[in-house]
Amino acid sequence: MTFSVLAHDPETGAIGGAAATGSLCVGGWVLRGHLEAGLSASQGAAPSTFWGEDVLQLMRGGVDARRAVAQVTGADAGRAYRQLAALDLKGGTGAFTGNENDDVKGSLAFESGIASGNMLGGETVLSAMAESISDTQTAFEERLLGGLRAARDAGGDFRGLLSAALLVLHPDQPPLTLRIDHHPDDPVGALEALHARATQGEYADWSRQVPVASDRERILR
Repeated sequence: MTFSVLAHDPETGAIGGAAATGSLCVGGWVLRGHLEAGLSASQGAAPSTFWGEDVLQLMRGGVDARRAVAQVTGADAGRAYRQLAALDLKGGTGAFTGNENDDVKGSLAFESGIASGNMLGGETVLSAMAESISDTQTAFEERLLGGLRAARDAGGDFRGLLSAALLVLHPDQPPLTLRIDHHPDDPVGALEALHARATQGEYADWSRQVPVASDRERILR
């Protein structure tokens, strides 16, 4: 019931994910991340928020994404109804898709990222998302948003879309977590508009004083 993408930007050190679904509140359910671990996207017919957190904990302890996903999913008797993707800090990926999720379903790894989905409206949704993310001509956050847009236009969720989310973590910038929890017309477009408002003007100016991973005591002086 969801499509998502996780990616790493080697130029800036940022990691980020984006997701959209035909149900509510995709940002609260699917995306998880930590600068000392990586990213996860836990989704599916009966998604597990435990999976998303557990795979991050393993990766933070040094387990690579592929082995972390296998360890977390293999121990869950309900795994047939779930889907999990992970990206570690070395750019490694791991994925699992339970066979009780509705087609089209699966994952597609690409350089420095992974795209996943189920209930997809077409066979090219994942490849469209991956190709858009891989276009390094634009800024990282815009590429993530572009990936959602490309996936939507290639078929998206076959029920249509109701919510969308973006999560970006950067060592020198405050975390950016944006969510459109319900938008019956175009949650991806609404997320793009929210991103534009959050990254310019007074809000963006204020955010520059917020402590970050590389400066935990930062403040305007």
